[in-house]
Amino acid sequence: MCGIVGAVSTRNIVPLLIEGLSRLEYRGYDSAGIAILNQHIERARAVGRVSELALKAEGMHGTVGIGHTRWATHGGVTEQNAHPHVSPAQDQAQIAVVHNGIIENHDEQRDRLKALGYQFYSQTDTEVIAHLVHHYYQQSHDLLTAVKKAIAELTGAYAISVIALDQPTKMVVARLGCPLLIGLGEGENFVASDVSAVLSATRKVIYLEDGDVATLQTDSVVIIDKQDEVVSRKIHLSDVSLASLELGPYSHFMQKEIYEQPRAISDTIEALIDDGAFRSELFGQSAAAVLSKVDSVLILAAGTSYYAGLTAKYWLESIAKIPTSVEIASEYRYRESVPNPNQLIVTISQSGETLDTMEALKHAQKLGHRHSLAICNVQESAIPRASSLIFYTRAGAEIGVASTKAFTTQLIALFVLAVTLSKVRGLLTEAQEQQYLSDLRQLTGSVQIALNLEPQIREWAHRFGDKEHALFLGRGIHYPIAMEGALKLKEISYIHAEAYPAGELKHGPLALVDNNMPVVVIAPNDALLEKVKSNMQEVKARGGELFVFADADSHFKESEGVHVIRTPRHVGVLSPILHVIPVQLLAYHVALLKGTDVDKPRNLAKSVTVE
Repeated sequence: MCGIVGAVSTRNIVPLLIEGLSRLEYRGYDSAGIAILNQHIERARAVGRVSELALKAEGMHGTVGIGHTRWATHGGVTEQNAHPHVSPAQDQAQIAVVHNGIIENHDEQRDRLKALGYQFYSQTDTEVIAHLVHHYYQQSHDLLTAVKKAIAELTGAYAISVIALDQPTKMVVARLGCPLLIGLGEGENFVASDVSAVLSATRKVIYLEDGDVATLQTDSVVIIDKQDEVVSRKIHLSDVSLASLELGPYSHFMQKEIYEQPRAISDTIEALIDDGAFRSELFGQSAAAVLSKVDSVLILAAGTSYYAGLTAKYWLESIAKIPTSVEIASEYRYRESVPNPNQLIVTISQSGETLDTMEALKHAQKLGHRHSLAICNVQESAIPRASSLIFYTRAGAEIGVASTKAFTTQLIALFVLAVTLSKVRGLLTEAQEQQYLSDLRQLTGSVQIALNLEPQIREWAHRFGDKEHALFLGRGIHYPIAMEGALKLKEISYIHAEAYPAGELKHGPLALVDNNMPVVVIAPNDALLEKVKSNMQEVKARGGELFVFADADSHFKESEGVHVIRTPRHVGVLSPILHVIPVQLLAYHVALLKGTDVDKPRNLAKSVTVE
């Protein structure tokens, strides 16, 4: 959460900072600001979107500067709390800082700095960093030394970029637990939370590692690791295109990303289809040896990725016959668990930087878990780097806060894992392998057909526009899809929505059902269909209005209070991937009718790098 961009150049970098912040806005959009080195530290800050900041920054000019777009943690959404923060005083600033993450010992440091005579103008934890750097800068008059001394006293997670008034040709950056990269240009260098922020200037990037501190100047980048040694980090050529970051003909990024799912799925399974076999090497060169040793699976994830994990539990246990547990990452590391060194730890994260998931992985490794697999959409991000096995989904850049194509490609990766483990364990026949490959080949076309249901779903949305609550029901492997549907609706339309296994209705939730409570049912033509139909009758008998997503051959009939949309033919074991498409579209169109900000829902941000 939150976004950082900075530059050290010989040209005016204000337009680049504004453009970079606009591309990072998905990470936080409560407020934004920039600071530029001139005769003094010149700042512009604004509550709201980057477009508001752009108006305030008109006429600013400078060759060294930092920028930030905020997702509020400490302190309300005010201009005083907006970054960058400065020290020692508003009109005599010598140090400016932008920061992502949370400083856990900020209260202790604040009291100490107040005793030293520093005044605080914000409620943020970040202002502590600015004053702490300034305190040590007064002693050494060297920005790198001051930053290193300051971060040594911080507890928590951070990515920071710091500039000093009387060192106008350099910038110092550091990271611990939050993403930060350096962009390498010709006669200029950059820092950012995400490559999208600097893509218009360079595709050459270095991903900083935990504990790294770096000094940037126009003609040099020097990186010092946590052992205080100068190190070289690998230079990557980003394959993200500027076109992928643009809306094109779509109204919203969420709409674009929903419609990109056939391509995202096709790209994710490309290597598998080309090989014509499920191979362990898809997960890494050492995967065959690792997967042959594991006796169970533990999936750690958060949010939408957690629901992908819940879906995968059904596949892993039914196809690979391997015991599987799924835990919310933020809960796992705060309880006592029984470690099993032969268990495969699977982490799922779109960004690869989700702090809860990263810390859960570290906790598992400290407990003695030896085998880890990261399923991730962003190459060279922190979680894959910390894992022994990796499967990169190929969803492409996902900008909308409500995840869509990242979720479906995560499901693809998890299905491939289940089948591969089945093969490694000697359970998969040649006929089954070929059938699963055939199912995957046909899936892209089925998803495209599901997208064609949009006009019918748009009509349904009108029946949700004035509602305050909704229920989603599913059974078996489709229960997590009901959970995902409820999450999408609440995320972007602000309608309170809950999901239940349909059989749980009679154990309490049925008390909520009346004619003002729409009930969405995921009802594919599988072994549980007749059970789902019985649960629907319980709703209908209480006056509830049913909205049923069924397969073409499910033999549902519309009647008063029962609305039915039929998805394409039943696609068997991959049905969850197909059935998530309609609930994504439903949430999108309900949000449009309610006039909410589809891509940037209130109080949320995309990359969750705080606890």
